[in-house]
This record gives sequence, C-alpha cells and structure tokens, in this order.
Amino acid sequence: MYFYDSTMIILLPAIIISTFAQIKIKSSFSKYSKVNSANGYTGAQVAKMLLEGDGLFDVPVELVGGKLTDHYDPSKRVMRLSEDVYYGTSVAAIGVAAHETGHAIQHKENYVPLKLRNAIVPAVNFSSNASWLLFFMGVILSISSLISIGIILFSAVVAFQLITLPVEFNASSRALKILESRNILYGNEIKGAKSVLSAAALTYLSAALMAISQLVRLILIGRDR
Repeated sequence: MYFYDSTMIILLPAIIISTFAQIKIKSSFSKYSKVNSANGYTGAQVAKMLLEGDGLFDVPVELVGGKLTDHYDPSKRVMRLSEDVYYGTSVAAIGVAAHETGHAIQHKENYVPLKLRNAIVPAVNFSSNASWLLFFMGVILSISSLISIGIILFSAVVAFQLITLPVEFNASSRALKILESRNILYGNEIKGAKSVLSAAALTYLSAALMAISQLVRLILIGRDR
C-alpha cells in the first residue's frame, strides 16, 4: 500500500515530538491545576476582567464541554472556556483564560497574522481533505497533474500551521504580560502559567513540523512517480 513506504521515516521525528507535546501539555496543566492563585479568581472572572479592561464588553465568556477545548471564536466574537478553566481558580486555569483573551485582543487590534489565518480557514478546510484525495488518485492513475495539484493544496495546510505559530506565541506573550502588570498572578504563579502556555506552544510547533514533514513526503513520493 502507498501509505506504507520508505518515506514514512520522514514523519518519525514529528510523531515523537507530537507525542511528547501531548504528554507535556497534559502533565503541565494537571500540575498547575493543583496550584491555586493567591487572588482566587476563576478563569471566567479573569477572562471578563481582561476583556473589559481592553474595552471588549461585547465579547461573552461561555462554558464549553470537554478538556482543553478552550478557544476564542472570531466569527462569533465569543470566548469559550472548558469547565476546568471556567470555574477553576488555579494558575493553569487563569493562564489558559488569559491566553484566549489574548486572541480576542488580537482580533480587536486587527493583528495581521490572525487576520491572515482567519482568511484562509475556508481554503484550508477544503484543501486538507482534497489534497490527499487528488494526490493518491494521481499516484494510482499515474497522472502527474493530479499529484501536483494535491501537493499545492496541501501546501495551504502547511502555510496555515506556520501562520498559527506567531498567532499563538503572541497571545501567550500578551497573556503573561497582562497577568503580571495587573497583579492577577504573582512571582512563581507567573512561572507556572508560563510553563502551561509553553507546553501548549509545543503542540503547535509539533503540528507545524508534522505538516512540513508530510509535505516533504508527498513531494518525494510524487517525484518517484
């Protein structure tokens, strides 16, 4: 089968880093979920505080199911926090809530990487599925044009992952600065929040590396065909 060939080895570093990243974010969040902040604010309270402090009174903070499912929805201008973060008073909960607030502030300020990422989402949703279909149809039928189109479409996925990196890093940087400047977290609490957000950043790095590795693999397979 075409899925099992020598080029699979290219994915090995990305798979290892991805596995490590998932373990790291879960362990880091679990560790600092047990460390309550001195101020005793919940994640939801911090999110609302930071939003209103930046004039974002029209962005609601909603509860969403699941674990580590926290996100800011720019299309609906809504922040959604998981139960652990929404009700949590831990350093981890506050760090995650502040990170998502960072995205809302990026949206308000028309942060260019965020605008670009949002703009290509529809294209990426299409190309992420179509690229594989067209590529392997091209390989099976020996049609080089389909192979090339598949590779080009998958390049959009790589671009999306690369654009995501500054968006996420900037949101975390904003979060930590605001938490410290407004005395929401102190000293070692800031270090704990940074540890959680750094672990989360590693998951985005691993996703980008996986996408790049897949693209290299597709190019090598296509060249041999």
